[in-house]
Amino acid sequence: MRHFAETAEAIAGTSSKLKKISFLATYLRTLEDADLRAAAVFFTGRPFALTDARTLNVGASALFTAVQQLSGASDKAMHDAYSARGDLGEAAENLLGAAATRRGWREAPGEGLNPDAIHTKLSELVKLSGASNKLPLVLDLLGSLNPVEIKYVIKIITGDLRIGLKENTVEEAIAKAFERPIDAVRRANMVLGDIGETAVLAKRNELEKISLRMFRPVKFMLATPADTEDEIFATFPGAFYVEDKYDGIRGQLHVDAAQASLFSRTLDDISHQFPEIIAGAQALNLSLIVDGEVVAFKDGQVLPFALLQKRLGRKKPSAQLMAEVPVALMIFDLLQFERRVLIDEPLQRRKELLETIPWPEALHIAPSMLLQERVQLDPLFDQAAQRRNEGLMLKDAGSLYLPGKRGMSWLKWKKALATLDVVVTGVELGHGRRRDVLSDYTFAIRHKGELLNIGKAYSGLTDLEIAEMTEYFKQHTIQEYGRFRLVEPNVVLEVAFNGIQKSGRHASGYALRFPRIVRIRQDKTVSDIDTLATVDKIYKQHTGE
Repeated sequence: MRHFAETAEAIAGTSSKLKKISFLATYLRTLEDADLRAAAVFFTGRPFALTDARTLNVGASALFTAVQQLSGASDKAMHDAYSARGDLGEAAENLLGAAATRRGWREAPGEGLNPDAIHTKLSELVKLSGASNKLPLVLDLLGSLNPVEIKYVIKIITGDLRIGLKENTVEEAIAKAFERPIDAVRRANMVLGDIGETAVLAKRNELEKISLRMFRPVKFMLATPADTEDEIFATFPGAFYVEDKYDGIRGQLHVDAAQASLFSRTLDDISHQFPEIIAGAQALNLSLIVDGEVVAFKDGQVLPFALLQKRLGRKKPSAQLMAEVPVALMIFDLLQFERRVLIDEPLQRRKELLETIPWPEALHIAPSMLLQERVQLDPLFDQAAQRRNEGLMLKDAGSLYLPGKRGMSWLKWKKALATLDVVVTGVELGHGRRRDVLSDYTFAIRHKGELLNIGKAYSGLTDLEIAEMTEYFKQHTIQEYGRFRLVEPNVVLEVAFNGIQKSGRHASGYALRFPRIVRIRQDKTVSDIDTLATVDKIYKQHTGE
């Protein structure tokens, strides 16, 4: 793991994308297959491949405990190290490096632990349940590494590598390392959803053997946001489809004669959460892979996302819950049909095939309209909103299905449900390049003389505004809690959001979906912010209650 850590340090130490790719390619080229498979995945910041549904369930508490036991650091030293860096891996390196100096350690005991061995130990962690059972193995793993290796293993465990790599950068490094076409590497990774296996196949020059397979989910094709009608028509000079943008969760359904499985956007199998969709799929007696959106659905109408939330995360929904919140899969794309792979065929052909399939209960074709000339889109947007959907999807009729890619072939057009004037009550240091500025803002509304938190936003302001706000909040801090500060409620923001739901997470009883800052309202004071009554009204209008 030493060479992995050295490579990660070199990558973190440069802002040049080309140098990052070169450092990583040089390292990958030296690895045997097992280490290559593990290391490629680790460099995406994940412990396991995207299609591997296993989770470590190692909480920050267990990692804190392990670092503290290995370093002998006091509670205060642990708190100070984490607060200073905002990253447990870096805090661990700092504390353990200091401990090594104090104790006269020279060599790292983990010199022989390679990426595949780390992967094996992480796989063993998955099998254990409960923090007390996991802690000895965490201690054994970390205790076999030197401080800089520990830093990166913790980053991998927490899924937060923070060295300026994206998955597409790792793809480029694989292509460079083994002198393969980048398009071939990307396509293989799209289909496999496993960059480690992609790297091994690139090394063996076997990328052409990859094909779409049943019950091995592929990444979902993604859409790029659009802001105006002019932008949409400028993007699509030819024919394009208009569909409702549903407020649910993406679902990829795989069906053959003997089996049906539904996969989430994170490629997890969620079949057990939605048995009515699986039952409908099993009635098809066809082989296919479709892309769609799971929504709460009753009496021919999509229901608010707040109701669908009651179904999410349930291992087995009760009959009562299924009756209260029935669901459906709104299907808008066909990736494979009767063993024929369709992702390289135009969307129009895929749509035509969808129309030939006799869909049973709980499976519905998402209605779409093919536009071949310019029309006003605002009325279509308003109609979608009346159907309780959150906007429009716009898709080039000739577009291919590109798993995992966010290009200009698909656009999404959403408008804010509403805006609220709120006051900032708490601020927190951000992450990545914003780790040293107060960029995450908790905000509140008014109710009977009290301030009730309703959400948190971290997007919408410029870097200059965030820098200015950081200095302001430092001078108006009421109390510090590590990286979080309670602040004087003086700064009023206008925030936009796309949805609202009831929630016990905030004192207001509500949570906003996708909140973002529109502007700082320097012309307003805390007495001007919106009230709980306003939020109640927006919620009732949104949900139809």
